[in-house]
Amino acid sequence: MTRLRRSIHFVPGGNERMLVKALGTNADSLIFDLEDAVTPDRKDEVRGIVASWLAESDFGSKEKTVRMNPLDTPWGHADLEATIVSPPDAYVVPKPETLEGLNAIDAELSRLERLHGHADRGVGLILIAETPLGALNLPTFTGCPRVHALTWGGEDMSAVLGVPGNRDADGNYLSVYQHCRVVTLLSAVAGGVQPMDAVYVDFRDIDGLREECEEGARLGFTGKLSIHPDQIDVINAAFTPAPEQVAEAQALLDAFDEAQAEGRMAFSFNGQMVDAPHLSRARALLERARLIEENAS
Repeated sequence: MTRLRRSIHFVPGGNERMLVKALGTNADSLIFDLEDAVTPDRKDEVRGIVASWLAESDFGSKEKTVRMNPLDTPWGHADLEATIVSPPDAYVVPKPETLEGLNAIDAELSRLERLHGHADRGVGLILIAETPLGALNLPTFTGCPRVHALTWGGEDMSAVLGVPGNRDADGNYLSVYQHCRVVTLLSAVAGGVQPMDAVYVDFRDIDGLREECEEGARLGFTGKLSIHPDQIDVINAAFTPAPEQVAEAQALLDAFDEAQAEGRMAFSFNGQMVDAPHLSRARALLERARLIEENAS
């Protein structure tokens, strides 16, 4: 993990009030939305406003990203051309469906980076799988070298499937959405990028959000999308290791150093046998804790 993304927060493109509010939050990343949040008649105007945000705003340690319109719409290429001048850290790609489509975005960005004198592939991609074809092709998406993170979207998916919702009466995801969630997680980890969990749309239900965040963290997600400022601190807390977890991970790392010096990779620690996978997990947790500490300073 090279970038902290516990909370990645949507800001409607062109909404200055929401930008100011978002900059005052603890969100790790911000998404300036040029897609669903902007009506067709305002696309050109709002694109220019977001480009000026990138050029003029102080984001501090926050990652700045732009949710572009797909390249096969009338606005996708113009989104990239306008916002790459003062580039974001990443583009959020809605509804990706094929690796070929991602490679086309990669090629266009490489052309624009050369044109403006930016580092090659200095800008990453964060993908939101929101269609049946995109969900089926998720395992291939990390074949594009720009991809930094994968997430998914249950709302657009349910719209494409033509159903009124994606959860049962108890608030649990229906099976097809559970599948998409799990494939997102496995595809991201297998491809060496960050797995981000989907938006929790009922922003008034803080308890439900907390429960879903904690479950997501236990599954292996490293963060979650947010749509309301009140969700951000809850998300951050769920994806932040507790101090006792950090202390235990450091103690385990120290114990591994001692064991390796004695030629052992498996030994007893806190009443259980540990070996290489436990070492990897401890290192990942400590790296996350380091990034959180750096982000706060």
